Amino acid sequence: MEKNLNLYIETFGCQMNFSDSEIVGSLMADNNYFTIQDISLADVIFINTCSIRDRAEQRVRKRLKEFRSLKKKNPDLIVGVIGCMAERLKDKLFEEEPIIDLIAGPDAYRDLPSLLNKVKIGQKAANILLSAEETYADINPVRLDSNGVSAFISIMRGCQNYCSYCVVPFTRGKERSRDPESIIKEAHNLISMGYKEVTLLGQNVNSYSWNQGKEEINFASLLKMLAEVDPALRLRFATSNPKDLSDELLHTIANHENICNSIHLPVQSGSDKILKLMNRKYTRSWYIDRIKAIREIIPGCAISTDLITGFCSETEEDHMETLSLMEWVGYDFAFMFKYSERPNTTAAEKYNDDVPDSIKGKRLKEIIDLQQKLSLKSNMKDIGEKFEVLTESISKRSDEQLSGRNSQNKVVVFPKENYKTGDYVDVVITDCTTATLIGKPI
Repeated sequence: MEKNLNLYIETFGCQMNFSDSEIVGSLMADNNYFTIQDISLADVIFINTCSIRDRAEQRVRKRLKEFRSLKKKNPDLIVGVIGCMAERLKDKLFEEEPIIDLIAGPDAYRDLPSLLNKVKIGQKAANILLSAEETYADINPVRLDSNGVSAFISIMRGCQNYCSYCVVPFTRGKERSRDPESIIKEAHNLISMGYKEVTLLGQNVNSYSWNQGKEEINFASLLKMLAEVDPALRLRFATSNPKDLSDELLHTIANHENICNSIHLPVQSGSDKILKLMNRKYTRSWYIDRIKAIREIIPGCAISTDLITGFCSETEEDHMETLSLMEWVGYDFAFMFKYSERPNTTAAEKYNDDVPDSIKGKRLKEIIDLQQKLSLKSNMKDIGEKFEVLTESISKRSDEQLSGRNSQNKVVVFPKENYKTGDYVDVVITDCTTATLIGKPI
């Protein structure tokens, strides 16, 4: 029998990548590779990569340089790059980063054991073929770095929105949805393991679609099915495209207490001109209509967003439209970035990246400063309110404090007392910071 080998997986990027790392961990465990936390003991290192921004790729390259000392100590150490960066750069990575032995795209993870066998006989090995069918629906992921409370379920893969700035359609392929029965089964399995919360993942979860005979199961239907699995299982999801956010979905959330009142709705820009250049397929007025619908159907729902500043040809007027939309919505929190041109995208091929980096930096600072004010304002409104908090961990600042999140996805810190991770605790909010609610159990 082949001896067990140690696998260290390091993940960069989004929640989808983390979920993929868990799938890889499960596939490798079936082939006698077991995940470890101590990189110095590794026989194999996989670095799961993101290509959505240049900065993410540069972080990967820096990390690869740091692996050289490990390879020097252990010449048999195998280093593999998997995920979106592997898919985007393909064999070019072998030339640019000689330390790499293996490359595998997001749809090639089942082939990892055979790729490793090629490396062991002295070959470089790669599989970057995209698939129109692969969803890894039959894989029961291992739970890496888990708190035992919250877990991810990937419900679909790929994207075909073709936003002009985005590499995802080219690195993850076409949209395809998982069989709902496999998703329900995974949720049951997580409940049996003691998990209390699940986040459903997809590049655009609102595009989920599964046909069973004449019946189509859309995302709202799937969410309802999962909510009825166990009323004690909290449900979250990410990410929604504004063009696909339906009233049916909003009513489904409103009608089920265990579906969290938190929606991440990336707007990217408040300017119609920029939205059109980005190929976002909605307008500012459409987005505002969706926000009004959320406020009406799910009162008290938290709304977060993604923002890109400095996109091609963005003027000061376009920037001011983004700031005004932020003020109107009053986002609870946001992910904010300078535009980073990605090779082979429509924007890279058709538009000039003509906003100077100094202007991008200035505009990003203004966006961040405004969001800080909005986040603090949002949190201050919660002082005196009571929330049910799912406890996730000991607070980073004190062993006498617990940390968890409420339905609105806000971090809440409160005295430990006799509570433990995994408990639902009613907490009244007494104070706040920009990022955190502070309270006491009641």
